[in-house]
Amino acid sequence: MNRETIYDAEKRVTQCMMTLKGTEVKERFPVSLIDVNCWEWPQGIGLFGLYRSYVRNRSEDVLAFLLKWYDDRLREGISEKNVNTTSPMLTLTYVYELCPKPEYRAWIEEWADWTMDPNGLLRTGDECIQHMITGDKNDGEMLIDTLFMTLLFMVRAGKLLGRPELIAEANFQVLNHIKYLYDKTHRLFYHGWNFDRNDNYGKIHWGRGNMWYTVGIMELLEMEPDIDPSLRRFFLNIYRQQADSLRRLQDPATGQWHTVLDDESSYIEMSASAGFLCGILKGIRLGVLDEQEYLPVVRASLATLFDCIAQDGAVRQVSYGTPIGENADFYKNIPCYTMTYGQAVMLLLLEELLCPEWEKTLG
Repeated sequence: MNRETIYDAEKRVTQCMMTLKGTEVKERFPVSLIDVNCWEWPQGIGLFGLYRSYVRNRSEDVLAFLLKWYDDRLREGISEKNVNTTSPMLTLTYVYELCPKPEYRAWIEEWADWTMDPNGLLRTGDECIQHMITGDKNDGEMLIDTLFMTLLFMVRAGKLLGRPELIAEANFQVLNHIKYLYDKTHRLFYHGWNFDRNDNYGKIHWGRGNMWYTVGIMELLEMEPDIDPSLRRFFLNIYRQQADSLRRLQDPATGQWHTVLDDESSYIEMSASAGFLCGILKGIRLGVLDEQEYLPVVRASLATLFDCIAQDGAVRQVSYGTPIGENADFYKNIPCYTMTYGQAVMLLLLEELLCPEWEKTLG
């Protein structure tokens, strides 16, 4: 693979994300999920992708964007703390290390305290984090999305602040999410669980929801090099099982994945696909996945990957914010737009592809 092609794509995807507005879209949620200058979960994922780009490029423009973004949002005030609005806090823990402003640390400390307060970040059955979102407490509901939106911040804050109880709680919550959301038969994750109904809603294997584990668990383990070895083994066993299912469900025509993973009539969805490829690549590089078994999966995906990036850097075929649904048709009818999380997951993938280990193997 031509590294110049990757560098060019990275630059275009980054620039597109930093200017996203979405003014032509009539959105369904109280806070825009498209406008990059709003404090919500898509923007939080976007900021994480930008930060990862900055780590390699050391672009002053990207750093200036990140600093201005946080300064502007903190000055405006945050309307509500919930699972989804915790997402931007992850990158703030890294930005604070680059620019240790007292107000950044104070905000990290306050939000970390809130995550541990059962009257703040609500718990539902078995002490699981309730997937409360802006304007809706979602009583009794837990979603796989929480892994990336909240638990990664808790681990990072625990490391930054020297508070091991945050890390222990995050690991406990990962175990609970596996307990209630992992489908042992198909070795994939359901989107959610409801403690009031005592079921997994429509038992849908949603693409992006599964991606939050594929990418998120590798991020968590990277943050926790000293995690209990038994937990590492358990989390990685689930990851390997999921990767094997993803290998079998890869679309033979495009090398990508469907928005409902086991429904070939559902559309190809690129935030999930880019995330799966990123997670699989990292698994191969770290020796978690067998290279001979998974390189064909990588090559098939890479064959069409760049077709989904427009000339202006917009990542196409990314589904809009998706609440939990009762059947596959619900997910198939979610519209696609250019979204910050689509841009961000693509950036995470491009950064992985630029690791020196891949230059010879995929060059």
